Amino acid sequence: MEKRWIPVATPPEEIVSHLSSAINTPKSISTILAQRGIKNFDEARDFFRPEWSQLHDPFLMKGMDLAIERIEKALEDGEKIMIYGDYDVDGTTSVALTYSFFSEYSENLIYYIPDRYEEGYGISFQGIDVASAEGCTLIIALDCGIRAVDKVEYATKKEIDFIICDHHLPGKKIPEAIAVLDPKQSDCPYPYKELSGCGIGFKLCQAFVQKNGLDEECLHPLLDLCAVSIASDIVPITGENRTLAYFGLDRINKSPREGLKSLTSLASADYSTFTITDLVFKIGPRINAAGRLKHAKHAVEVLLGVNQEEIRDTSLLINKANEERKSIDQDITAEALKMISEDEVYSSRKSTVVYQPDWHKGVVGIVASRILEHRYCPTIVLTKSKDVITGSARSVKDFDIHHAIDSCGHLLTNYGGHKYAAGLTMEEENLDEFITAFENHVASNITDEQLILKIDYDIEIGLDEINQKFFNVLKQMAPFGPENMNPVFVARDVECKFEPRLLKEKHLKLSLHQGNCDPFDAIGFGMGNFHEDIRQGKPFDICFQLEENHFRGKTTIQLNLKDIKIK
Repeated sequence: MEKRWIPVATPPEEIVSHLSSAINTPKSISTILAQRGIKNFDEARDFFRPEWSQLHDPFLMKGMDLAIERIEKALEDGEKIMIYGDYDVDGTTSVALTYSFFSEYSENLIYYIPDRYEEGYGISFQGIDVASAEGCTLIIALDCGIRAVDKVEYATKKEIDFIICDHHLPGKKIPEAIAVLDPKQSDCPYPYKELSGCGIGFKLCQAFVQKNGLDEECLHPLLDLCAVSIASDIVPITGENRTLAYFGLDRINKSPREGLKSLTSLASADYSTFTITDLVFKIGPRINAAGRLKHAKHAVEVLLGVNQEEIRDTSLLINKANEERKSIDQDITAEALKMISEDEVYSSRKSTVVYQPDWHKGVVGIVASRILEHRYCPTIVLTKSKDVITGSARSVKDFDIHHAIDSCGHLLTNYGGHKYAAGLTMEEENLDEFITAFENHVASNITDEQLILKIDYDIEIGLDEINQKFFNVLKQMAPFGPENMNPVFVARDVECKFEPRLLKEKHLKLSLHQGNCDPFDAIGFGMGNFHEDIRQGKPFDICFQLEENHFRGKTTIQLNLKDIKIK
């Protein structure tokens, strides 16, 4: 697949020079910081040293005063409260966070996670029926509910109030809940719009602490869950998310809850050095697997657990589900790619929509992401569940797939999501018309440029500029994630000092240098196709990130290659 290297816009020279002087860093570092909007000493200090005071007043969020007032009444009157959340990582961490916090003030709490297959995404009538049967008079919904107009009406008829804590885009009508907390509401003045669902739950707890004059120390044990949510839900690591992720990672690396310790050990990882990337690839998939193949309530049980034996048993169940998930998604991905390669109709399309009624519903989102690695265009993977077609969508950079799906909303029974990821459901008779309508919208609105996979790189650099001091400054820019990605570099005319190695017939292991500088180890995952050209001594450019490699007790700087261009 062709990849185009795109340089990030170069900041004005005067800003870079001023920053270099103010914080005593080389021009390369100051350029990267300026690209992230940092222009002076104070902004650099806030970036490198996040502080609790950087969190906004939770009562700036529309509806927060009403939410806290209703919760206080429920606690005072001994009402039974259901903590309701979605079945993904954001939803389960949201439930664990909110339940663990308010359980300190009430014994009349239950939590509920909908079944992915029986109930589907978001608030369900079945969940409301359970709340009614259990005698609940208040439901706090997390990571879902912003479009659940009919569900809230149904609950109201059963004399159950709703507080909605969501971060998804609202529809045309807002549910008539007691309070709706969602910064993405057009009339919500909250200054930061990109919180995760768990982040909204945290702000709810923060507001309760603030209103009741409690010690904010009681919020600190919740931060590890915030970090897991922020990492796994792929929200921007800016503003409050950066602050919460920073303190959340610190919590995980020093004193994580027992459930995270257990999941970490099963991932064969050291939780004392965890990064956002570790959470994305080692913890998030395991939590998600519970809802994909078993039931997401098991994830909440682990995150809330205190009995080590019970935590271990449930963690093993989750880990086994994750192993099964990996096998299933690999098989479905291979089948889907085979379908695409054998059907010429895809060659003329600007989108990919594949459907197989027997595919496992729990992994279609993962499969959509895998397909993007091979055919880079807006992609939807569909399967059949309970007599309806359901699936997940993933998009390419700068193309709003939620808007594309919304344009076909008249053909769907349910849909929701973000710019780059969404879920949808439709009746089977609408499938062909939907595929046509979706393709027509994509073809009319996407550019040829958007269909080329781009690698944005920060700066060109010489390998002789890389040393431990340089790398230490880069590490302090973490936590990395959307809008604060781990810097990407380009180096020109590099050479391989020794014979290139091919690992598992598909990965490259190289020793790279420029001129007289000492060589750096480099790894290129899935880049085995470059092996022969490099072996023949052809010159090449590299696009890469820097990382630490730990081997036999020795730590070195390694180049993680993103792409190679043979000259």
